[in-house]
Amino acid sequence: MSMLMLLVMLLSFGSVAGAEGVKKTIILGTSADYMPYEFHKTIDGVDTIVGFDIEIAKEIAKDLGAELIIKDTSFDALLPELTSGRVDFVISGMNPTEERRQSIDFSIPYYRAEQSVIVRKEDEEKYSTMESLEGARIGVQKASVQEGIASKISNATVTSLDKIPDLLLQLESGRVDAVIAEYPIANANMNAETMAITAAVPQSENDEYAVGVRKNNEELLNSINQTLQRLIENDLVQQYVDEAGDLAAGRVKEQLNTVEFFWKYRDYYLKGIQYTLLISALGVFFGFILGLLLALMRMSGMAVLRWIAVSYIEVLRGTPMLVQLFIIHYSLTSFGINFTPIQSGVLTLSLNSAAYLAEIFRAGIQGVDRGQLEAARSLGMSRKQAMRHVILPQAFKGVLPAIGNEFIVIIKESSIVSFIGVFDLMYQAQILRGSTYAPLNPLLVAAIIYFILTFTLSKLMGVLERKLSSSDQR
Repeated sequence: MSMLMLLVMLLSFGSVAGAEGVKKTIILGTSADYMPYEFHKTIDGVDTIVGFDIEIAKEIAKDLGAELIIKDTSFDALLPELTSGRVDFVISGMNPTEERRQSIDFSIPYYRAEQSVIVRKEDEEKYSTMESLEGARIGVQKASVQEGIASKISNATVTSLDKIPDLLLQLESGRVDAVIAEYPIANANMNAETMAITAAVPQSENDEYAVGVRKNNEELLNSINQTLQRLIENDLVQQYVDEAGDLAAGRVKEQLNTVEFFWKYRDYYLKGIQYTLLISALGVFFGFILGLLLALMRMSGMAVLRWIAVSYIEVLRGTPMLVQLFIIHYSLTSFGINFTPIQSGVLTLSLNSAAYLAEIFRAGIQGVDRGQLEAARSLGMSRKQAMRHVILPQAFKGVLPAIGNEFIVIIKESSIVSFIGVFDLMYQAQILRGSTYAPLNPLLVAAIIYFILTFTLSKLMGVLERKLSSSDQR
């Protein structure tokens, strides 16, 4: 019980801290990989999310008299973030399609852009019309208007990905023949030395952009509409578009080796390491305790405890951890349970690893000779004392390599928390991929750091294992 109270206290810490003070805030949800709408840029040595969508969001917050908080996440997670109440509104180059209107409300349109087709420079003439794209391999952003356009091209093979930088890397590496994107996006993001925008002009029924808010939040929607109307009447939206385009145009593709890349962006990786270690350590700690409890429940003489433990282990081992993460982070909000991204990450890793550790502990306990328990009982120990002082120490020593292996797995699998916006190592690598367009170095550096962390842990577990085994060699 004390362990559960400690878990609740730790998981509640962020909420309590956030509740201090009464300063009014409003949270924007965006996918900052959509240059020049919203993107990361280092300004005065600080990673900053900029773009003309961000400027519009600042005006909305100013008119509300609130401090703007920007939450960067993947594009296809924006609607769940909004409907679950984790963000107050979304601006991310989002079209107000009928499908999206089923789950959220939209403001009046604030911008309308033309669509374009990006190809490798040598294919510019080959794909100069929409008809020439028939049968081609086409890349588009997932759940976007462009996905609808590509699906109507005869015999085209459509590849849908979250981020524009990933699509352009697919094009550069020859995995797709063309990428459909809006003209400002294409012009700001493509590598002009190797890519070109063709004369083909995709037609779209809906290429307007609007701000998304939760259903029936009329007060916020009216305020946003008033702000947008003011910006449109004063021609400020086009001014923001031009300024963001100039800001994006200052991007220069860097030619850095892996060591130089790490050193230049070391602050990103150091921040990511802190989050990765924090989430992994808490996941291991609570997973260890819960796993031991489940192992004892499964070996209990009470049928109901065995049934609970077996059901828990089978369900948690039989479902993907990413699904468990999304259920905890997004679905539980339907019941009024609203965890922060870090809380959801720690909880998911703890619950999932506990299922595997429970089976490891059970194998270790059953591996201890039954005569050890009988001998302890014959010396006057209770069953609880015998387990604590005789059986469990021997069991832990026997399964230590398996426990160490599970800890290494947790560190690696903690990378899934980047899907819900935790600033871990993988999340930082994705930011650098989007802002530098380096295809290899961001992920290569992340892989090296993960290897160093897991290799170091493996060696430490080996030292501990040898230390515990030293008594057996006397």
